[in-house]
Amino acid sequence: MNLNELTIKEARQQLDSGEITSVALTRACLDRIKEVDEQINACLTVCEAEAMAEAAAADLRIKSGERGDLLGIPYLCKDILMTKGVRTTAASKILENYIAPYDATVVAKLRDAGAVMLGKTNLDEFAHGASTENSAYGVTKNPHDLSRVAGGSSGGSAAAVASDMCIFALGTDTGGSVRCPASFCGVVGFKPSYGRVSRFGLLSMTSSTDVVGPLTKDVYDAAIVLKAIAGDDSRDATTAPEAIEAYEKEIDIAKDKSLRGLKIGLPQEYYLKDLNPEVAANLRASAEKLEAAGAELISVSLPYTKYGIPVYYIITPSEVSSNLARFDGIGWGLAKTEAKNLQEFYKATRGAGFGPEAKRRIMLGTYALSAGYYDAYYKKAQAVRTLIIKDFTEAFKKCDVLLTPTAPHSAFKIGEQVNDPLAMYMEDVFVTGASLAGLPAISVPAGTVATKGGKQMPVGAQIIGPRLSEGLVIKVASVLE
Repeated sequence: MNLNELTIKEARQQLDSGEITSVALTRACLDRIKEVDEQINACLTVCEAEAMAEAAAADLRIKSGERGDLLGIPYLCKDILMTKGVRTTAASKILENYIAPYDATVVAKLRDAGAVMLGKTNLDEFAHGASTENSAYGVTKNPHDLSRVAGGSSGGSAAAVASDMCIFALGTDTGGSVRCPASFCGVVGFKPSYGRVSRFGLLSMTSSTDVVGPLTKDVYDAAIVLKAIAGDDSRDATTAPEAIEAYEKEIDIAKDKSLRGLKIGLPQEYYLKDLNPEVAANLRASAEKLEAAGAELISVSLPYTKYGIPVYYIITPSEVSSNLARFDGIGWGLAKTEAKNLQEFYKATRGAGFGPEAKRRIMLGTYALSAGYYDAYYKKAQAVRTLIIKDFTEAFKKCDVLLTPTAPHSAFKIGEQVNDPLAMYMEDVFVTGASLAGLPAISVPAGTVATKGGKQMPVGAQIIGPRLSEGLVIKVASVLE
């Protein structure tokens, strides 16, 4: 096995035993990036010199006797998180040359833990999308089939993990942006509860649903990364004060006691009659695996599920229009200086800097928040969001976690839906509910489905748990592996 193909657990054992060094591990990942990324386009910035220096420093720490889960482990970071001294573009032309003055909290935590940052990954511009086709720097391709998308918006991170460019990666999930690419690329993607991980240093998309989460090669690694990045943060008032668990220990508990006594809810509204038959068959196999491990399968209902997409796509553009207002070319972003007045300056700057999807969401959000429409759209959407949250609360009175598809199908062809925004928005049909409710949800590989050309492509199964039940979600997900 090549070093870049190791999991965190495998790399940790070999680093601590002295079999390998972080320098060698990091070099293997950087070489892999050079080998395959010209085709895949997962990375926007590669920090080769800085990564090798961090790896050498990690080796000295290990040699001195220091131990840590992520000490010397190379990773890639979604380019929507601030990284001090390193370009942070959010895959937008408006931030093409922006150098972040500080680290996001999650990046600072990983830096303190001794993890080695290899660079920054591609995404849909400002995380607006489900395919990474909205990046100003080109689409990220799926490593399993270069003619297909890697998913979005964390497509670069998912593709990088799937193609072994790194040992793990960070993504962000606002309405499925970690879980959908994980499903399309055949890796593990974990969206923690809203507030479980600090958003400080994250370029905000939808402030009420944005969450930072890991993309990894297995569930154990997701547990390790989550433990490192989770926790309260005085710089983010939305973070949860509850103590962090040793999430990886839940996997050992699952092995010892299995899932006896747990109830797995199967939401009727997620098991649609027109669901891809192979996706449905894989999901049934996943349910049977959980049942064989001792869990009880029960049917539950989430009647407001059908409103998830319309609610999400009113709230999200509304918050996007507010959050992107700061990028005016004065305090932030690209500046077009030749203008007759301030209004013309803003038009020139934002017109040149933002891509089509960002502009679409700004216009939709501004409309929904405008006088005369706020009550009809934004206020009504927030009211229905409360009902969606209530749905989940009632369901969790009957079961411990929910099992659903992550996406309705496998990765689609590049360009297939790019001119149909509504079809693209429907990609989030199974993932927006957990985001609107602020719940932890993980996508784990759940087999493959055949494409029209006969090629087998990965799909995922999603486990959703009550708020701050990350340990339980990890426990159940580990059984599906």
